Amino acid sequence: MAKFYYIARDRKGNKVTGAEEASGSEELINRLQVRDLLVISVMPELKQGDLPAQSTFTGGTQPRPRAMHGWVTSDDLVLFCRQLATLLGAGVTILKSLEIIAQQVPSQKLYQVIRDLQKKMEAGLSFHEAMSKHPKVFTDLWVNLVESGEASGNLAMVLNRLAGYLELKAAFKRKIVSATIYPAILFVAGTAALLFMTIKIIPTFVELFKGFNIKLPALTVILVETSVFIRKFVLIIFVGIAAGIFILRKYAQTKEGGRQIEKILFRLPIFGEFYRVVVIERFTSEMSTLVESGVPILYSLEIAERSVGNLTLGDIIRKVKDDVREGKPLSQPLAQSGFFDPMAVQMVSIGEEIGELSNMFKRLNVFYQEYVETFLTRFTTMFEPIMLVFMGLVVGIMVIGMFLPIFQITQIK
Repeated sequence: MAKFYYIARDRKGNKVTGAEEASGSEELINRLQVRDLLVISVMPELKQGDLPAQSTFTGGTQPRPRAMHGWVTSDDLVLFCRQLATLLGAGVTILKSLEIIAQQVPSQKLYQVIRDLQKKMEAGLSFHEAMSKHPKVFTDLWVNLVESGEASGNLAMVLNRLAGYLELKAAFKRKIVSATIYPAILFVAGTAALLFMTIKIIPTFVELFKGFNIKLPALTVILVETSVFIRKFVLIIFVGIAAGIFILRKYAQTKEGGRQIEKILFRLPIFGEFYRVVVIERFTSEMSTLVESGVPILYSLEIAERSVGNLTLGDIIRKVKDDVREGKPLSQPLAQSGFFDPMAVQMVSIGEEIGELSNMFKRLNVFYQEYVETFLTRFTTMFEPIMLVFMGLVVGIMVIGMFLPIFQITQIK
């Protein structure tokens, strides 16, 4: 029997430390888990002559593998969450789990964050408190779900649900990128072709026309003047566009600017409805994960308000939260907001009545994801012929404008 020191937390999140004898660390971990304690660290007592144990956050005895990249991607976070959930579910302590994950994480930035998490937890912070020190990596959704898991003693289960949410979100994002990348490439290629004709082809014809003593047609004059203007001010045009985008992004980062831009986006024909559905899809996705993980409805609304990523919907959620706090059912303020579809309101109302609110939010999320995917598929299908027709018309006008003077020359006797 050997003596082990341990650090753990009870269901209320209070830190518990102590020392007990056990045949091994696994036996002590099982014993502490039976007492409903969340084990953070178990360390054997050092005897005289023993080498000091290497800190769990210094990299252990294993060398740090070469990082593949220096940033944190969504795939990195999905893998981190899934691995952590698996290890905790197998009874491995949090600190040991972080040590194992740190040895194989492909992101240098995430590696440094994991090491910092270990340091802060060994200093006495809870897991969610340590995560909250890295808001650029772990969102409010992460921190609050982990806090809920620590408080309930079901951290592995909560992390499994969070990993599922992150995987679905990443897959959905990939579908959107896949659906929009072809139209984007087509648009860029078409724009580049038009610029090439304007900057290179038209000036060649202009040099040819200088040798003829004819009056150029109006269409040819317009094309020539446009070419001259673009060639003269092309750098100013690109700098102006870049500056405009930069100023617009800075303005959108302010609360007032963000709300104004959102109002414009919501009022756009066709795309305004699509943008509204995308915002609601994210809200239903987060609410289904939060409620299913046992987070109270008021707390779930508060988290969604901060993490939904839309100021307009954030204001609506704040009003909904105040009404729910006063005792009103969730479906009532949702209906009064005018932002949600009647179908969504009815499904939330039914979910409240039968006690299946998380399942109803999950069904709504699936519906809105299918709507977004269908819209993008149709948009992609329609964009290609529209873009081709537009390019054909523009190129045709340019060709006609350049060849009209040649037709005039051939008619001169």
